[in-house]
Amino acid sequence: MAAHRKHRKTRRNPFSGPAARTAGSLALAGAATATAFNGTGHAEPTVTPAQIKARVDRLYEEAEAATESYNGARERTEAARESLDRLREEAARRTDRLNTTRNALGSIATAQYRAAGMDPGLRLALTSDPDEYLERASLAQRTVERQAANVAEAQRELAEIDRVRAEAGQRTAELKARQAELNRHKDTVRRKLSDAERLLGKLTAAERAAYDGGAAPQPAALPAATAPTVRAARAVAYAHGALGKPYVWGATGPGSYDCSGLTQAAWRAAGVSLPRTSYAQISAGQRISRSDLAPGDLVFFYSGVSHVGLYIGDGRMIHAPRPGADVRIAPIDQMPFAGAARPA
Repeated sequence: MAAHRKHRKTRRNPFSGPAARTAGSLALAGAATATAFNGTGHAEPTVTPAQIKARVDRLYEEAEAATESYNGARERTEAARESLDRLREEAARRTDRLNTTRNALGSIATAQYRAAGMDPGLRLALTSDPDEYLERASLAQRTVERQAANVAEAQRELAEIDRVRAEAGQRTAELKARQAELNRHKDTVRRKLSDAERLLGKLTAAERAAYDGGAAPQPAALPAATAPTVRAARAVAYAHGALGKPYVWGATGPGSYDCSGLTQAAWRAAGVSLPRTSYAQISAGQRISRSDLAPGDLVFFYSGVSHVGLYIGDGRMIHAPRPGADVRIAPIDQMPFAGAARPA
């Protein structure tokens, strides 16, 4: 019994000693590693102002691309709505004509009903003036012919009304699809701009001011270069008059503009109608090389042709840059150049 107690006293505890301390250290290290990977106690990487600005620039570029898609979708939506309105007006006009024809048929039918019970020979025998009867008979014949023509016209109107209503149904479906597309682009623009504002909120007041004023407008003096045509000169003059007005996506003036809204308004003032979007404006007029640029030409940027400005000479343009930035003068080297066009 004593030997047994002595044996128990000398038994080594496997959870004590150097080995246990080593295992405990490894366990603590593993727990710390696991905590770091789980996100607890792991500090968010510091984002520099330069990184924030780069991300914001990218978001603004994406927002502008979505804005131009929105502008195109809005144009298509308006066209679908106008087409539907025209079809509804046509259906109303044809329905009025059909009702007029029906009324005429009703009058003829009433007159025929009143005289239907008497034999034509008897009517001739009873009349005191045979010439008058024959004249009436001729008139009756013409009435029958007119009735047949009215029936044919009514049938044509019914067929046309059915056609117009079917086409109006198609236009209604198209309008709904366009409106859904419009809302998708609108949501994308708003989301991109919201993300940009969130990132800009991480900048100090001084850093934000530096970013917003990083491309401050130059003095609004007329460029030394001369516009090649009177219309181009008018477009340039209009753009100068818009300096300092705010960028608002989807706006076409006169109080605010987006990029293609400004160029469209400038050339409209010169008597030239341009498409609404930048990616359509590049095909309006003559495509020209960068070396042939003249004041009034349209200059386009980014691979998706999502931005446009109005060239004013000396390597500069007037453009509406982005939300938070007013219409201003800027070098065309400020963004990736995609092409140029000279409106007719």
